[in-house]
Amino acid sequence: MDLGLRGKVAVITGGSTGIGLAVAEGLAAEGVDLVLAARHADRVSDSAAKTAARFGVRAVGVSCDLAGAAGAEALIAAVEREFGGCDILINNAGTGTNETIMEAPDSKWQAYWELHVMAAVRLARGLVPFMKKRGGGVILHNASICASQPLWYEPIYNVTKAALVMFSKSLATEVIKDKIRVNTINPGLILTGDWIKTAKQLTADKGGD
Repeated sequence: MDLGLRGKVAVITGGSTGIGLAVAEGLAAEGVDLVLAARHADRVSDSAAKTAARFGVRAVGVSCDLAGAAGAEALIAAVEREFGGCDILINNAGTGTNETIMEAPDSKWQAYWELHVMAAVRLARGLVPFMKKRGGGVILHNASICASQPLWYEPIYNVTKAALVMFSKSLATEVIKDKIRVNTINPGLILTGDWIKTAKQLTADKGGD
């Protein structure tokens, strides 16, 4: 299927494994060049190289921690340096915690707010201007079904993902005039490495193996 995306540039956070990498491969199959962002340098570079070789596109891996302004700034700079901007932004980076509301310290709430919400805010501020110059673009936020139906063991994840949904709606109203579409998807449980790790931890907490 030709979706008319050949030659576009997509930025995907959390792009070295799991959902992010699957999305990257789907876009690469349509001829989209990629900037994959993740914390682990070796992993993201390897994923970018393999995707480029497999699909014949250009793919760049950027190691950055988006739970802070410096990580977002580094990613934005890399996008401008490598491609002069982008047409697509997919905010996929995220993780969960099994701490309850009573257990989790302020620092944990702040860390997840930075990663799930502020990373999306910072990347929008930095990358939307490129999309405007290109005549439009697409921003997609990978939130979670937890944004509307909370999981009992991940309250911080629930709250910050719900905030991401509202940010997405707010941003959409602001940039639609610039021909930039903003959407959110709220997937349910998907068998990724993070989910396997969470399932094992929950099982261990209940005395199983």
